[in-house]
Amino acid sequence: MRHGDKINNLGRKKAHRVALLQNLASQLITHKRIVTTLAKAKALRTYVEPLITKTKKNENAAQISHNHRLVFAELQDKQAVKELFTVIGPKIASRPGGYTRILKLGIRPGDNAEKAMIELVDFNEIYGKNVEKAAEPAKKTRRSRAPKKADATTEAEATTEEAAAE
Repeated sequence: MRHGDKINNLGRKKAHRVALLQNLASQLITHKRIVTTLAKAKALRTYVEPLITKTKKNENAAQISHNHRLVFAELQDKQAVKELFTVIGPKIASRPGGYTRILKLGIRPGDNAEKAMIELVDFNEIYGKNVEKAAEPAKKTRRSRAPKKADATTEAEATTEEAAAE
């Protein structure tokens, strides 16, 4: 029985699962988005979001180096850790959480597995433009009814003047 066992084992032993998540996390950090199965993407989200949170907690030099060591112990990839702390960390500093987004892509033809794309939210150019537009005040395109009534009254007056002229 697996009462209370919430971890998705992904059909692998612990060492294989940890190695898989390390590799997926380092590739996600390096490339900002990857395509994998939906189950792996959901497992990766729970693995990588605490690591990204560690990049934000930088009060002093000792804390920074300690967080570097903690993240490197999880990822075992120098380039990914450097990218995480220099590029990703400053960009997500104001975000309170939810650093990743999972988008379903349909099924894989070979084995009918459900594919998904997992990406870092702040590094999507398409959605980023929409967010910037939302920050700007929207243009008022709707017209009020008052000018239409004024136009109607002026048209009515024009027709009465024409009728009076005749």
